[in-house]
Amino acid sequence: METTHSLSAARESAQRITSELSQVIVGQQDIVNRLIASLFSNGHCLLIGVPGLAKTLLVQSIADVFGIHFKRIQFTPDLMPSDIIGSEVIHESAGRLEFQYRPGPIFANLLLADEINRTPPKTQSALLEAMQERKVTVAGENRALPNPFLVIATQNPIEQEGTYPLPEAQLDRFMFSLNLGYPSEEEEIEIVRRTTIGAGKSLSPVITPEELLAIQKLVRAMPVADQVLAEAVRLTASTRPKEGFAAETTGQYIEWGAGPRASQYLILGAKAFALMDGRAAPERQDVLAAAPSVLSHRIVTNYRATGEGLTASDVIAALLEERK
Repeated sequence: METTHSLSAARESAQRITSELSQVIVGQQDIVNRLIASLFSNGHCLLIGVPGLAKTLLVQSIADVFGIHFKRIQFTPDLMPSDIIGSEVIHESAGRLEFQYRPGPIFANLLLADEINRTPPKTQSALLEAMQERKVTVAGENRALPNPFLVIATQNPIEQEGTYPLPEAQLDRFMFSLNLGYPSEEEEIEIVRRTTIGAGKSLSPVITPEELLAIQKLVRAMPVADQVLAEAVRLTASTRPKEGFAAETTGQYIEWGAGPRASQYLILGAKAFALMDGRAAPERQDVLAAAPSVLSHRIVTNYRATGEGLTASDVIAALLEERK
């Protein structure tokens, strides 16, 4: 009965979060659901979209609704690692000079890395340890980050001059990669109406950080059937050329496939989707639902895909269609 109650409470929490966010965010329902799923799974997220699609507003609103400590870093070419993780400064105390650590903005529950590809790899790498280990190392000393700690990064897909593409090792740290599209005509009319009349709506927390941590533990504790685990592993393996499970689409368009972390995130994403739907265990369709967001940034397409104008998302969509 306790598990049933927890499942019901988690589903209700997801519904409250979605309802509260709808007061500010118009449309983008699938993106909102996937962001919630990534937070429930304790996974980081990459948001890709052109300017003006309210990416920053979306992340800020999520922090407000979750009631967690939020920080935003605008990534620029002159940003240094110490601007993110903090540094030691000389401080005078009782007539003596000593080093004192000043924490950077990374010490937050939810960190928005805005336009993360605008800063050089040296600074991008400052996030690697934090995203994987949930800690940073300064002057040889490990410093734990708050719990929960989640990173949502944004990228502009159309402006590549003066940018530094994220290396595969860092892309692999993101659970989901989400592409924000333009709103429909009706949605854009509502956006304009809301933003040009009166003051903006302020959101209230509908879930506490403690409740979020409890949901994250529940996601980890959910059972998974062997056939669902096998589906996730085989789906990941199907993206690898020359592997036994390689799909026909893979041989045509993929140079390098996804690694084992993709299988892990497929299962975690499937668990989160099932939990948000009030189900005690994920099913095959949950794995397939998570696949586009998990796999699209983990494959490297070949020259044929480039020549035919196919993106990684297009290739993954074709691969999933092939596996139906």
